[in-house]
Amino acid sequence: MIDALRDRAKVLQLHGLIQHWDEIAGEKWLPALIEWEENERARRSLERRISAAHLGRFKPLCDFDWSWPTRCDQDLIEESMRLDFIAAKRNLIFIGPHGIGKTMLVKNICQQALMQGHTVLFVAAGFMLTELASLDSESALRRRLRYYATPDLLCIDEIGQLSHGNRYADLLFELINRRYEHKSLIVTTNRPFAEWSQVFPSAACVVAMIDRIIHHADILQIDGESYRAKEAGDEAEKRAKKRKARKKS
Repeated sequence: MIDALRDRAKVLQLHGLIQHWDEIAGEKWLPALIEWEENERARRSLERRISAAHLGRFKPLCDFDWSWPTRCDQDLIEESMRLDFIAAKRNLIFIGPHGIGKTMLVKNICQQALMQGHTVLFVAAGFMLTELASLDSESALRRRLRYYATPDLLCIDEIGQLSHGNRYADLLFELINRRYEHKSLIVTTNRPFAEWSQVFPSAACVVAMIDRIIHHADILQIDGESYRAKEAGDEAEKRAKKRKARKKS
């Protein structure tokens, strides 16, 4: 018991306590003090990682309507929530049309990873590539690539929403290559890989990029109509009913 407490104090780097350990080892307040410090550091660490992840607002997984998509592998998504793919350094690829719920599902996986102590970064593909391409020095580019390459889990959202030139393709390939077989990646895209040559026209690295993304990856194909469009239609119908009710009254 006492040795275990001392080991925990060493992990916390409580050097003052360790220096006077023989004097305080039997004190009743010592276990509570170490537990308080562990809990507070864990709380602050989680807050820092949540802030750095840039997830923004999203609906919890319990609100996802599994009956809406015409195709969706619920078992694979629930398996992904266990985060084994991060330990195995595997990738997840979500392919499906806009508004079907890809980003919502991915953000829930990212949130689970944060709660389990992983570092996470969520970024829109267009924003990231524009930022990298705008850097005007090699040193600044290296630092920013390192920023994107470092987290345990990087999520690049909506590759394919915009078309990009060769410079953007080269930068994305460089980032993917840095993380390849070292860190996990989640990609969401509205384009099948056969159409990525349209996303990066004339880029020579597209085939090699796709090869690295899909190697050691699980691919989740989600099909169906836009759920956002359905929600917008439902809201419009509710407002129309309220207007009719007010007129009758």
